[in-house]
Amino acid sequence: MLTISALARRFGLSRSALLHYDRIGLLRPSGRSAKDHRRYSEADAARLEAICAYRRAGVPLDAIGALLAHPDRLAATLQAHLADLDRQMADLRTRLRVTVGLLRNPDLLEGLQAMDKATWVTLLRASGFTDADMDRWHGTFERTAPDRHQRFLAFLGLSPEEITGLRARASASGHPSAPVDGTGSASPPSSPAER
Repeated sequence: MLTISALARRFGLSRSALLHYDRIGLLRPSGRSAKDHRRYSEADAARLEAICAYRRAGVPLDAIGALLAHPDRLAATLQAHLADLDRQMADLRTRLRVTVGLLRNPDLLEGLQAMDKATWVTLLRASGFTDADMDRWHGTFERTAPDRHQRFLAFLGLSPEEITGLRARASASGHPSAPVDGTGSASPPSSPAER
């Protein structure tokens, strides 16, 4: 059994974060010591690992609680979160354009990339997406909104060749053979520098 301090250190969290998770019912300790100190099991640590992954993806704590209580709702909850992220990104892009407009220098828009393919793949993997999930996502996106799919892939910074290849595979099979990173391999680059 782990103490609260040991568990916090393992995940790079503060002790107060774990106390908060306990207060809201997100992560309760499996046991208590003779002096009534919290003790956490490896199962608790595994639950905290999932909580941390969802937090890295920006999922709110109340939604994480619902996900952990109802894992059958994972896809629906994460898709709703993805739609919310898309709305937030659209809002930020609008703010960015307005700010550049106020500066009266449209050249500032060049090189401003809020998201790239490595970041996107990392976000999806942290949200629990497998290669097959990403393939289905691409196939559905291409079938239902091909123009938006094209714009999204360009937004991620994929080269025209990568976009053409990925969209062709998505159109042909409905399940492209390459994940969202567009590399044609099943695993994403471990860092943008490796691309």
